[in-house]
Amino acid sequence: MAATSRYWIVSLPVHTSASATWNRLRQSISKNSFDTPLYRFTMPDLRVGTLDSLLALSDDLVKSNAFIEGVTHKIRRQIEELEKASGVEVGALTVDGVPIDSYLTRFVWDEGKYPTISPLRELVDSIHVQVAKIEDDMKVRVAEYSNIRSQLNAINRKQSGSLAVRDISNLVNPEDIVASEHLVTLLAVVPKYSQKDWLSSYETLTTFVVPRSTKKLHEDNEYALYTVTLFRKVADNFRNNAREKGFQIREFEYSPEAQESRKQELEKLIQDQESKRSCLLQWCYASYGEVFSSWMHFCAVRVFAESILRYGLPPSFLAVVLAPLVKSEKKVRGILEELCGNVNSSYWKSEDEIGLVGIGGEAEAYPYVSFTINLV
Repeated sequence: MAATSRYWIVSLPVHTSASATWNRLRQSISKNSFDTPLYRFTMPDLRVGTLDSLLALSDDLVKSNAFIEGVTHKIRRQIEELEKASGVEVGALTVDGVPIDSYLTRFVWDEGKYPTISPLRELVDSIHVQVAKIEDDMKVRVAEYSNIRSQLNAINRKQSGSLAVRDISNLVNPEDIVASEHLVTLLAVVPKYSQKDWLSSYETLTTFVVPRSTKKLHEDNEYALYTVTLFRKVADNFRNNAREKGFQIREFEYSPEAQESRKQELEKLIQDQESKRSCLLQWCYASYGEVFSSWMHFCAVRVFAESILRYGLPPSFLAVVLAPLVKSEKKVRGILEELCGNVNSSYWKSEDEIGLVGIGGEAEAYPYVSFTINLV
């Protein structure tokens, strides 16, 4: 996981040159907030389009960003859940082998995947469709994995409940059962506190009970499981009388074939679960990198569009990435505002504006473009 999980992507207006603004920013950060990591966010030469198209696009940027960011977090949480299930720590999240924090702070536009000649709306829609397709694929894969887990959990519940409800086939051996034309072995679930009562009364619950035929097979916190052998013709009468005394006769037919079939089914489900978990985990790591890369390209488009709307044409701004500590945030905000030349800063900080959502969708408005990237 990235060492720093919260970043700002900021663009500042350029008054003389981008390099001069960059140098001033570096000096101010170094002098006043030296513990704040600072990186230059390399912007591609994107198409501006018309003002109307930019304004229409700006309405969708915040919503699209929330969707794409949400998908990255869904995949990350799925990775954490899958790794936790196997007792393994989450591995490094990467984009083509590059740690995600390094990918963000050393971002390079992928011209082959996202041609800069394309209109901004086309780029945004392409990214959105790609991420939506990955999210749909994830839903299908997670559903398949969850289905197998549910089947296993159902089997485990049957084997881990009390003797009154659990599967008891694995508690019974062939030598415990008598099954002939005239004789049958029943399985009685007896409350723990009633065992003495069972032992003293089972032979008299009906006629034709084989003396001293009861045997305890298993005991849990609530019940004990006993066998009893009797003539088939009185089995129903024995069940009724046992129930009146508080003893439950479990319906059970010993079948080695069925028991072996259940065992094989369980083993197959365990193998299938591990196979699905491994495939899903591998897919999640790869897809996380793909979605994160798409998100950073989207952020570049967002910085570009919002900077044009904020600072005007021709494009003249400096895009940077910062990772200030919480205690340093106010100081860094002051540095950034000062580098804007305080142009309209009183307007942006007026009481009417504080708390409004600006173009960038931040909780507060600033005299520069700013939005937050949360990696976790």
